Amino acid sequence: MASFQQRLIGAVRLDAATYEDVEHDSGATLQAGGVVALASLTTSVSWYFSVFELEWVLRGAIQGLVAWFIGALALWLIGTRVLPGKNTEADLGQLLRTIGFAQTPGLFGLLVVIPLLGLFVPFLVAIWIIAATFVAVRQALDYDDTFRAILVCFLAWLVSAVVYFVLGIGSSRVF
Repeated sequence: MASFQQRLIGAVRLDAATYEDVEHDSGATLQAGGVVALASLTTSVSWYFSVFELEWVLRGAIQGLVAWFIGALALWLIGTRVLPGKNTEADLGQLLRTIGFAQTPGLFGLLVVIPLLGLFVPFLVAIWIIAATFVAVRQALDYDDTFRAILVCFLAWLVSAVVYFVLGIGSSRVF
């Protein structure tokens, strides 16, 4: 079992073994939630500097945790019920842990404060998180190919987007 720091490094390196380790360690759920909250906080830093309100930073962390749960639930339902692979055996906790650690590249969101480089950081971090999520889903759902993981992620994103819209997540009406 890897340490928390080793897991963070493995997650940003898109190391499949790291995601397997996290998948099978039920004690890592709290760590995954911590990664989600920290990544959301670092992403919210740009909002803090633009509007100078701590509320925006806290709102980002809370919304990140809610999105994490809804996203994991959608991935689990679609990945195990709609498009399971021949070896798929997963529970919600496994998806929560793996996609939680897939948010690790979001910690680099702090780099947004660097002049000029900061302009590209949100895009690069988003692409990195998407790639990490593909690896996380492939490992958690025990898929033999990445294409199925990408398809499940896309469908879960659509379902999540509808849920977020219906619940008003991301709008000022929620908090």
